[in-house]
Amino acid sequence: MRILYGVQATGNGHITRARIMAKALAKTDAKVDWIFSGRAREDFFDMDIFGDYQAYRGLTFAIKSGRVLYFKTALTSNFWQFYQDVKSVNVEDYDLIINDFEPVSAWAAKRAGKKVIGISHQNAFLYDIPKQGDNIFISWFMRNFAPVSLPIGLHWHHFNQPILPPLVEPSSYHNDSTPKHYLVYLPFARLPDILPQLRAFPDYEFFVYQPVPEAFDEGHIHVRPFSREGFQRDLHRCEGVICSSGFELPSEALQLGKKILVQPVAGQMEQKSNAVALEQLGYASVAKELSVEAIAQWLPLKKPQPIEYPDVGKALAHWLTVNRGEGVEKLQQDLWTDLGSQA
Repeated sequence: MRILYGVQATGNGHITRARIMAKALAKTDAKVDWIFSGRAREDFFDMDIFGDYQAYRGLTFAIKSGRVLYFKTALTSNFWQFYQDVKSVNVEDYDLIINDFEPVSAWAAKRAGKKVIGISHQNAFLYDIPKQGDNIFISWFMRNFAPVSLPIGLHWHHFNQPILPPLVEPSSYHNDSTPKHYLVYLPFARLPDILPQLRAFPDYEFFVYQPVPEAFDEGHIHVRPFSREGFQRDLHRCEGVICSSGFELPSEALQLGKKILVQPVAGQMEQKSNAVALEQLGYASVAKELSVEAIAQWLPLKKPQPIEYPDVGKALAHWLTVNRGEGVEKLQQDLWTDLGSQA
């Protein structure tokens, strides 16, 4: 079986999910070709598992102070190059085409009239789930940015929709939960937006991941450059996580039983909606702004019990290669049944 798998590369969460699927599919007889777009090839790291992958510019977002600027995105996007990239992608001779919100391969498949199975958190927003900040334009965008034939969403709850549990890799690290140790990952914020608030809590140790050239410490605040190994080590040994309301990191934190404080990125429907869902499910505290007051209210809260998500990657790999992407309703039912009372 040959599979073409397209992955959005503007965020690390998509690539993290792709690594989980790559490991799961490697245990089958499928041959997988990978396409990534939205990031310069030199900015990728830890990509050996994807073999000789293809990388395209794709479509990227113009962002200022964490807010998506849709009009500027349209003005700065190179649609001619995007069209050329779409035309250059060969989607023939594949038994299955899988997509995680990646526009180049999705539009290449649509252009060729090929079926595409979309597996992403973004697909959950095509269904009736908790949303905030949604409008006609955003709904159109979510459907057409990377169009698929069968959209399968990933979320923390099924909401009685065709949605699967999160793709979270079984951990190979020891989960310590060291008291008063906290991980801070706010990718759209700068250090001056973060450090003043953390200085107000000298009795706590904060490990802050930012795009800095090298690690440095400021008393109880430990600033670290991006590192998958270092990040995972600090995630597993911390008591709680302060982060934006993306999908992948909160999912990992929930599985590890970490306390979560999220600050949704302004102007992003997905982030606002994730924050609403986390709060409704009782999985996290939400702060519109990272204030001293919000952190002070959150720090004394008790650590939750871990959520033992099923091995969604293994189940998807079996469903794709054995069932050929047919019968998603049974796959969904089986996975949520495995999760039991957490569903």
